[in-house]
Amino acid sequence: MKYSLRPYQKQGVDQIREQFKPKGHNVLYQLPTGGGKTVVFSYITEGAAARNKRVLILVHRAELLRQSSDSLDEIGVQHGIIAPGCDHDPLATVQVASVQTLVKRLGIIPEPDLIISDEAHHAQASTWTKIFSHYRNSRILGVTATPVRLDGKGLGRAAGGFFDSMVHGPSVKDLIQGGYLSKPRVFTAPVGADLSDMKKSRGEFEAKQAAGLLNKPHILGCAVAHYRNYVQGAPTIAFCSTVEHAESVAEEFRRAGFSAASIDGTLHDTDRRARIRDLGNGTLNVLTSCEIISEGTDIPVVAAAILLRPTASLSLYLQQIGRALRPYPGKEHAIILDHVMNAYRHGLPDEDRVWTLEGDDKAKRQQKDEVKGKQCPECYYFHEPARKCPACGFEYISSGGQGLTQVAGELIEADPAVLMAARREELREEWDCKTLDDFQALAKRRGYKPGWAFFRWKFKRQRETGVAA
Repeated sequence: MKYSLRPYQKQGVDQIREQFKPKGHNVLYQLPTGGGKTVVFSYITEGAAARNKRVLILVHRAELLRQSSDSLDEIGVQHGIIAPGCDHDPLATVQVASVQTLVKRLGIIPEPDLIISDEAHHAQASTWTKIFSHYRNSRILGVTATPVRLDGKGLGRAAGGFFDSMVHGPSVKDLIQGGYLSKPRVFTAPVGADLSDMKKSRGEFEAKQAAGLLNKPHILGCAVAHYRNYVQGAPTIAFCSTVEHAESVAEEFRRAGFSAASIDGTLHDTDRRARIRDLGNGTLNVLTSCEIISEGTDIPVVAAAILLRPTASLSLYLQQIGRALRPYPGKEHAIILDHVMNAYRHGLPDEDRVWTLEGDDKAKRQQKDEVKGKQCPECYYFHEPARKCPACGFEYISSGGQGLTQVAGELIEADPAVLMAARREELREEWDCKTLDDFQALAKRRGYKPGWAFFRWKFKRQRETGVAA
């Protein structure tokens, strides 16, 4: 059976093939979570295999390996699997490989004509780099919803990456308008955990410290109460900071009478698959996760996402929310319960974003100067600016001062310009740094590790001069 591609998927395939025409050209394909990246690269794999071309599909998690393999089985493409516990078929023209396994067995297959890198925002990690370097004559197709690394480094060759051009799929907003994704309704607490003193590691909040701030009864109770009010028992994923945090959140839901379980990398693959299946078929109300289903895993029936892990990563934020955006019969909206203010850091899920191969800094500077977001102080719904809250009908009352809303004796800064100003300020601080000492001083103020300062200084010097520092 062959896939019947959606119009935008067909257009993506045509554009990818056009971009591959220059000799030695590698292509990155960006498509939002839920848009069907696996379908696109499976279709391309089928066409290449029909021309007796060797194809290697690289994945970094067991769930993604199984998902890719199932997709190829669905359209009748014979393939080998390179992963622990799998019988390898060395004669298969198409191979699906775990990155962690293949990097230890680089001589196990002939050099492929095409390497497809799933979740390609990981492609500059050392394991992927070793594979690409070993198969140096192979063409590379990277696919990802979020072509940006946490450290801001781009995925293009000019930024030290592997890709020469990017093919952009439709935006989240376009997919919503086409009926391919559900419209998100984002509720975010007016007072979340105080993150001002939290330290970061490689630009991300320390997981154990984040869990320490969040793993408190009143925070967990709030998550349960909001779930009961806004989701009412529908299948939901809660994203947590650590394994212990995920299990404690699941226990809070169980105490409240809901069916809940946690999932993490310590579970046996069979148990993880069973719990994911139970969420999809309604046996579980809530599945709490530490890392495992933040990206790549397709669960067709998810009504909501609960964000209990503060993240400095736009990529992780969008990947997590994307789990809840898939539509299904009877689903009107995707509910996002943001208890850690991630929407304030990164904007609404369907906000227009600029993706480039040159990195996150340039993309952010190219975006508009306003955040398309406002929070209702009555029900905490996060929405595009309006005089009334679309969720509860609350009417905003201006206090006469820009960015302030007067509600029940307290002022809440809800003006989108105020939110964007904070995001722009962080970029401005980095842009104002001229020397390594400047970056080191900034790193110290922000609580970053010393390596961050050196990397950012080197990255800026290379962009300004074209020569590596």
